Amino acid sequence: MSAVLPNSAPQMATPGLARALMQANLLTPAQVETVSKKAQAEKIGFIDALTQSGTVSARDLATFCSDAFGYPLLDLSVINESLIPDKLVDQKLMQAQRLLAVAKKGNKVSLAISDPTNNSALDQVKFQTGLGIDIIVVQHDALVKLLDKLGKSSEQSLNEIGGDDFDLEFKEDDLGAGAAAEAQATEIDDAPVVKFLQKMLIDAINMGASDLHFEPFEKFYRIRFRVDGELREIAQPPLAIKDKLSSRIKVISKLDISEKRVPQDGRMKLQLSASKSIDFRVSTLPTLFGEKIVMRILDGSQAQMGIDALGYDPDHKAILMEAIQRPYGMVLVTGPTGSGKTVSLYTCLNVINKPGINISTAEDPAEINLPGVNQVNVNDKAGLTFAAALKSFLRQDPDVIMVGEIRDLETADIAIKAAQTGHMVFSTLHTNDAPATLTRLMNMGVAPFNIASSVILITAQRLARRLCTCKKPVEILDEVLLQAGFKDEDLDGTWKPYGPVGCDRCNGGGYKGRVGIYQLMPISEALERLILASASALDLEEQAQKEGIRNLRQSGLMKVRQGMTSLEEVLGCTNE
Repeated sequence: MSAVLPNSAPQMATPGLARALMQANLLTPAQVETVSKKAQAEKIGFIDALTQSGTVSARDLATFCSDAFGYPLLDLSVINESLIPDKLVDQKLMQAQRLLAVAKKGNKVSLAISDPTNNSALDQVKFQTGLGIDIIVVQHDALVKLLDKLGKSSEQSLNEIGGDDFDLEFKEDDLGAGAAAEAQATEIDDAPVVKFLQKMLIDAINMGASDLHFEPFEKFYRIRFRVDGELREIAQPPLAIKDKLSSRIKVISKLDISEKRVPQDGRMKLQLSASKSIDFRVSTLPTLFGEKIVMRILDGSQAQMGIDALGYDPDHKAILMEAIQRPYGMVLVTGPTGSGKTVSLYTCLNVINKPGINISTAEDPAEINLPGVNQVNVNDKAGLTFAAALKSFLRQDPDVIMVGEIRDLETADIAIKAAQTGHMVFSTLHTNDAPATLTRLMNMGVAPFNIASSVILITAQRLARRLCTCKKPVEILDEVLLQAGFKDEDLDGTWKPYGPVGCDRCNGGGYKGRVGIYQLMPISEALERLILASASALDLEEQAQKEGIRNLRQSGLMKVRQGMTSLEEVLGCTNE
């Protein structure tokens, strides 16, 4: 609901109520004149001036109106605010005329009002809704309080949340002329919504969130951030703003605001300063009660952090650096959605991104802009598939090729042939661990000899929440540690497992940021022989263990020994 505008004063004159009060000897003509002058001077309604002056209490006035005019008396404290219809009567009308539509039954609206003689207000409601009116008398002070609360929960609360300490801008070049003009008009009309959205974006960036979820439901509207892999509820703004907020996001993301029946995808760029901007990937989805919008934060600075920031152990780092510096071959990064595969690939590309190297990438879509790298967005509808982009790359004199994901046999075959003909190829697959990646390629139809001759390194990864600095040592039984995967020689008393505590820095959660858990499996001659023999994932895993390659659980337990994360986190994100 909208708050009262400065120039929308409540109804000035209430002669019917004043006359009834004088006839009942509750007011004298002199008192009526005094109250009327107060209302005139302060530009408020007669009933506001009457209750403020203390001449008649709000409780006595409500009782009198109920008895004198024969309308039921209602205590507003028993009203369930979530069930109050928010679009039945115009919010500005309700605020200005001091009335509240509390329910609709059939062709009538139940109207809570403190002055049942305000015929002008009743006529406006009838005209606007086309419904009959059932009058319910309520105390004026309770009505004003509830109206202010409902009004504050929308526009005023958005102003307070948004504040005015910052002024973000979205690049007009990215919006286009028409969308930019529409966005500017939206800002003028819905300034509180604009400020609220800006505040949400800034909060998400400051909290290190990866995604923002705007979710409409029947009775409430929810905003959640994904921080360190977990969704956290951040705010429940008024349900009435969902359409305005959705339209604002769609305008600046170059989406069709009139189309609400099908999903849409877009992007927008938030200019934080002259030298700092952050991209957002925007996805809309029609749901039962409105459009759900998810915004993925694409922070290019993540790719600039370097290998060390990703949490590789020294031996893993050496293996990775040696592999990506090779002149040709294929490096595969595997893991579920949200495990950090894209950041790992971008970081590797950033390491080898030199003026003398031609790098081309095919992505769906390109999430982070890398200067010096030729990035292509695949478009299946237009015929620009991963396979088509790869074929084109091979005619572009490439040194390094990155394929966002190997999804089919055609893409896999072209990528492998590129690796066999003197190109370094990076790509991702959705598999559980490194050995399973090899069997997945075989199941896709790739010939074993092609896999053995092209793949040089497979890295599987997960992201575990990193313990905050407020962490503390915890006592865990040796039996539990052994069952988790530690060996007897590991329990030598030289280290202690740590657990979460919670402080202001981590918002009481005990975790701050995330750390990577990796399994790096270079393809040795022994593994090549197993691949040529079409060995199973279990046989490949057994050979990897013989060669000292740690699986994901073992790598995670090393992070537990180092105090980076907790045992619960490692058990939760790895399988043994």
